[in-house]
Amino acid sequence: MSQFIEPQPFQTHPDTFSRSELRKHLRHHRRALSFEQQQQAAEYLALNLLSNPDLHRARHIAIYLPNDGEIDPHVYLDIARRKGIRFYLPVLHPIHEGRLVFSPYYHGVELTANRFGIPEPAFSKGLRRPAWALDAVLFPLVGFDEQGGRLGMGGGFYDRTFAFSRIRPRLAPKLIGLAHDFQKVKKLPIEPWDVPLHSVVTDKRRYRFSG
Repeated sequence: MSQFIEPQPFQTHPDTFSRSELRKHLRHHRRALSFEQQQQAAEYLALNLLSNPDLHRARHIAIYLPNDGEIDPHVYLDIARRKGIRFYLPVLHPIHEGRLVFSPYYHGVELTANRFGIPEPAFSKGLRRPAWALDAVLFPLVGFDEQGGRLGMGGGFYDRTFAFSRIRPRLAPKLIGLAHDFQKVKKLPIEPWDVPLHSVVTDKRRYRFSG
């Protein structure tokens, strides 16, 4: 692996931004990465995921397709598939607005762009896996802090889908955010509806939370 080149720092410290400003700047920052930087970040991410104890017994894992500069989980996926792990992609629910279902993601599956331009499998009641039946969920972050605060795209899809984890945490899968390490900021405000993360995994390290 070649030496990873750090992105240039913000001219203004990101912790001084509002949530919308911070989201804009962090998205711009990760989209500015070169293909080589993204590939190397994906390789380091895979190493950190493969050694993550939260995933050692997981056999059904939700994942995502990067489309906005998000760190790419495909290196990990390709290795984990050879160990028999099954993966699922989020699909916008056609009836329950703002919620997700999860459909199998395998070689050759047909994908169609949803209204946000993100490829997803077709909705199927017979093939989908309920959120509570997943062992782990790997989802992209726009930003995060070391206390477990997180910043997403602002749609609230994961919060609505996994809201049950607040009431019945034993039924909840491991919720693991993925990000480039430079997406960490000093402090993010926690909203009442934010579903807490078990951990965040980046290209450099793992962050675990006790809340």
